[in-house]
Amino acid sequence: MKLPLELEFRDTESSPAVEAAIREHVSRLDEVFTRITRCRVVIECPHKHHHKGRIWHVHLLLTVPGQELVIGREPENDHAHEDVYVALRDAFESARRALDAHTRKRRGETRAARRASQ
Repeated sequence: MKLPLELEFRDTESSPAVEAAIREHVSRLDEVFTRITRCRVVIECPHKHHHKGRIWHVHLLLTVPGQELVIGREPENDHAHEDVYVALRDAFESARRALDAHTRKRRGETRAARRASQ
């Protein structure tokens, strides 16, 4: 992984296993999108007093030439995000889609042009 990773845990303790999973996701993004210059990942698990499962929030800030992409949402009703690894998977999949869209936009591609070429 060439790209520097900034990692922050909020309202929870860091975990070597979670850090390793994040580094794996970041390295996969870095292989596909080599022009990422900054990657900041914030993991938080607010609401310590829940009686049921706590929902994990994952926020990413990716800097690419000419733009910063912010990926994150508040999955309050998505109980699949009670598992930190599912929350990570969904956040990084969203990041991949955002990077795909950014790449298409920079190339000037449109949906109609993509459909015509298929």
